[in-house]
Amino acid sequence: MTNAQKWISAFLGLFLILFIVSRVTKSDDIILEEYDYYSNESASETIDEGLTLINQFECIACHGADLKGTKLAPGLFSAKEYWSRSNLINYLRNPSSYEGDARFEGYKKAYKTIMPPYGNKDIKELGVIADYLLKLE
Repeated sequence: MTNAQKWISAFLGLFLILFIVSRVTKSDDIILEEYDYYSNESASETIDEGLTLINQFECIACHGADLKGTKLAPGLFSAKEYWSRSNLINYLRNPSSYEGDARFEGYKKAYKTIMPPYGNKDIKELGVIADYLLKLE
């Protein structure tokens, strides 16, 4: 066996070991940890950013300027009754994955609109929106 063949064998062996380790330690589920992205900011800055993002994402078009609901969509003040932060972020990313749930079927009949997915948005921005909605009273 030549030196070149030894080096190639060593490289392929190392690659195979790393590949196996990555497969063994890989998690298929996306887990959204409860991060406090704004621990260094004041509460008013977090609220302002949440409102800004809600306006940018045009949530108020359906949920109303006061987020108390319209004929198009329900109010958002009860979010904390139904959602954890990570579940709300996952819902915002893909609302259609919650079809079949009795509450959402009732919403479909009552409002006749479909929540748009925000899977293309930054997860940190969705986290800011979720934080804001969960603090509404």
